[in-house]
Amino acid sequence: MGAIFWWVIFPYITLAIMIFGSIYRFAYRQMTWVAPSTEFFEKKKWLRIGSPLFHYGLLFAFFGHLMMLIPIEFYRAIGVTDHLYHQFAIYAGGLAGLMVVAGAVVLLIRKMVIDRVRVHATFADFFSVISLIIVAGLGVYMTLIYNTTVVAYEYRETIGPWIRSLFVFRPQYELMGGVPFVFQLHVITAFALFASIPFTRLVHLYSAPVHYLNRPYQQYRSRSAYKRKGI
Repeated sequence: MGAIFWWVIFPYITLAIMIFGSIYRFAYRQMTWVAPSTEFFEKKKWLRIGSPLFHYGLLFAFFGHLMMLIPIEFYRAIGVTDHLYHQFAIYAGGLAGLMVVAGAVVLLIRKMVIDRVRVHATFADFFSVISLIIVAGLGVYMTLIYNTTVVAYEYRETIGPWIRSLFVFRPQYELMGGVPFVFQLHVITAFALFASIPFTRLVHLYSAPVHYLNRPYQQYRSRSAYKRKGI
């Protein structure tokens, strides 16, 4: 019964909350859909370092997880050996995970030490950043430590097919039975994070803010300066 809950019921519950909660927020609370800029409060040190690391790392990690969903037979058919795939996953995936963790830690510290940022931060803001650190931290541990010191676990034969089975509504929960605990924990915390999206600023991920990575910083000017000049 426990296996059915964690690998069938729980994923669908979290995805349902994410989907319907996001639809409700978009329909009735559109003004809160995007993440408001905090550059006005601080941008010269913490934000300039943390934001690019976090956003680029998250983008790379997203595509890395998409690669995991591709059947292992496809890689073998095009000549990508298991060893080559895992080497790429360790180096590229490890780098992406480290970028997410480092960026999120910097942003978390910024929320804690910059008074003007901390005052405007909510519980949901801290929750989302800390949750991302936990999920990404587990991913980094799996990629850089577990896969290199314990065994290069072949998740494309278990976790990948299990996720694909969820999408076609034929969940093969038995595939997750023999998965190492740290991988199971990573999956569970990730799905829990999905459920929190409608209730946090993570909802702006749907807007695909790719332009944010290259856009210039917003410029703010003091009103007092214009008043002194008589404008």
